[in-house]
Amino acid sequence: MIYFASDIHLGSGNAAEAKRSEQAFCRWLDHVASDAKAIYLLGDIFDFWFEYQRVVPQGFVRVLGRLAELHDRGVEIVFYTGNHDMWCYDYLTRECGIRIEHRPAIESLYGKRIHLAHGDNLNIKGQPMLRLMNALFHSRLARKLFSWLIHPDLALRFGAWWSGKSRKSHRSEWITPKHLDYLIEYAQKCHSEHGDTDAYIFGHMHLAHQHEDENFRVLFLSDWSGKRATYASMDASANLELKTFAIDETIS
Repeated sequence: MIYFASDIHLGSGNAAEAKRSEQAFCRWLDHVASDAKAIYLLGDIFDFWFEYQRVVPQGFVRVLGRLAELHDRGVEIVFYTGNHDMWCYDYLTRECGIRIEHRPAIESLYGKRIHLAHGDNLNIKGQPMLRLMNALFHSRLARKLFSWLIHPDLALRFGAWWSGKSRKSHRSEWITPKHLDYLIEYAQKCHSEHGDTDAYIFGHMHLAHQHEDENFRVLFLSDWSGKRATYASMDASANLELKTFAIDETIS
């Protein structure tokens, strides 16, 4: 089986909320570990992540330990970064064996071509401020200056504030299927230009949904702040479906 999850936002909220999301994600990893061939994490796994040369954010040791253990057992772990954790370098690769992808890509999975992305910087030509912010956040020079000039304690405080502000704008109760149209339009445009992709999977908008087009599907994964999280799975027969996972069961 191949699994897809996104928007856990580890470290978000108060201490109890952060513990809740970490425990739930660990339990999910335990749940899929028995038959997972690969796990694709489609961004915003962390609520804020910034790597200095020798400093990374505290916490998440249970999650990182499980991911490293899964990698050691032969499970491929692939991380498509999101707008909250785009500043990954090589730490997660060195310590946990995770393959980091910073751009959308099409992967061949069980004979199907699956387009994978977080979804934060796609189809935004008509939004100049968002394009400017994306260019700044993806700038190597800006990241270097940030790491040289800002002490890690201050950087993480700023990151927590900024991430909280961004996350609240995507609260699932505020998002409707209409808000997903820009990513469906992106998928339709890609399909009209290439036509050889079987499905598109996105996170980012925190709303579980699927769109059926004539020759392809678009799947949206939920965040993990509610009572249930929605992820996707793909079996060896290339059956792709959305599934739910209860967040508040007792951790083993």
